[in-house]
Amino acid sequence: MSARADPILAFVAEETAQSVPAPVHALAQAARARFGPAICAVLFYGSCLRDGVLEDRLADFYLLSTDAAAVTPNRWRAILLELLPPDVYRMTLSLNGQILRAKVSVVPLCVLERAVEPSTREPYFWARLAQPTALLWASDAEITARVQRLLARAVRTFAAETLPLLRPPIDPCALFERGFFESYRTELRAETPERARTIVASAVARYRQLGALLLAELPRPDEQAHARALRLWAQRRWLGRLRALARLAKAASTFEDAADYVAWKIERHAGVRVELAPWQRRFPRLAGLLLLPRLLRRGAVR
Repeated sequence: MSARADPILAFVAEETAQSVPAPVHALAQAARARFGPAICAVLFYGSCLRDGVLEDRLADFYLLSTDAAAVTPNRWRAILLELLPPDVYRMTLSLNGQILRAKVSVVPLCVLERAVEPSTREPYFWARLAQPTALLWASDAEITARVQRLLARAVRTFAAETLPLLRPPIDPCALFERGFFESYRTELRAETPERARTIVASAVARYRQLGALLLAELPRPDEQAHARALRLWAQRRWLGRLRALARLAKAASTFEDAADYVAWKIERHAGVRVELAPWQRRFPRLAGLLLLPRLLRRGAVR
């Protein structure tokens, strides 16, 4: 279906073409250079896109690859990337005297396409990609079209999986607030429950317009659908948190200064300072395992 005939796809296509500051493009180009011709598209999303601030932040990028083997020579790591995407890296770039930082998540395009389908119970990808997303670069027009279609699928999956939780009358913004709130509960996050409302408040007109388009094409759920949705999201919380632990352990081998990054994020979002010993920086997996119960008790991680 063409973007002209599909209002959701048209909305996404226009949004992905939004302009971003030159330093963001410089970061994206440096990230592409790190992985070479295996990368076929670069997406930019998250708080730096929402408010345009890069200072003391990590810009969030998705680098989409042609396949898993193209970005890692290790066969077992390639298999793990397909089973538990993404691979996450930290990178820095010095530009005109300013140090820019980014969190770069690498995932094969075909894996991401599957991950936003309704059959995927874990909201890890389709909840993130229901937020504003810019397509900074694509290798050709076919890849551009595939990325736009997967983003349209992500917002449709997000809406279809969230709508049964709500009671009428349904406000378009409430659809996104509830979906982001529930998706955060399926991960180990430092953000407070208010974070979902803050995200929607940052672009009310966007969420209201997109939400209205989504609600216009979705059937209204009945009581049985509501009960099923409650059970399904409860299952997602168990599955998602287990996979979140696995992702954190996996990221410790690719993300530079992983322990310091987690401590910084906890202090930034939860207001809880985490003092790290030298051994904890050296062994981030063990440190995380030992610290997690205390962080949960203190409400630093939810």
